[in-house]
Amino acid sequence: MYAIVEIGGKQVKVEKNQKIFVNRLDAKEGSKVTFDNILLLDNAGKVVLGTPSVKGAAVEAKIIKHLKDDKVIVFKKKRRKGYKVKNGHRQFLTEIMVEKILEKGAKPVADAKSEVKESKPAVEKKLAAKKPAAKKPAAKKPAAKKSAAKKPAAKKTTKKA
Repeated sequence: MYAIVEIGGKQVKVEKNQKIFVNRLDAKEGSKVTFDNILLLDNAGKVVLGTPSVKGAAVEAKIIKHLKDDKVIVFKKKRRKGYKVKNGHRQFLTEIMVEKILEKGAKPVADAKSEVKESKPAVEKKLAAKKPAAKKPAAKKPAAKKSAAKKPAAKKTTKKA
């Protein structure tokens, strides 16, 4: 059984007991995470395709460790111009191990947006109401005409006595 899951904006094919590296996740080492954006499930030839995701399906994984990837060197050069720039980059990664692929029975996760709206205190609502409305940007003025070429300055003459 395998699944194609969207993790951190990337689509990853996962199987049970597989270790994979993904972009850094905001969770502690040893904790369990659940990915519910399953795009495709394959259970012994029975393929379930999501529109856009499979309802009720989830992948449970355990975070093994956080680490940094190998350094990537970025070297830019323009020949005969004396331009050289050397930069390096190390991507932050998280190693996870897939523990379960659930076809059905995954707990639906409540929208975080709806919880935030309900838990706002009345004081914050009042402050938000008192804020002045944003000003509309002023209409663009037509571009000023460019003046003709500058005239040369008049020569100063001095009288000799």
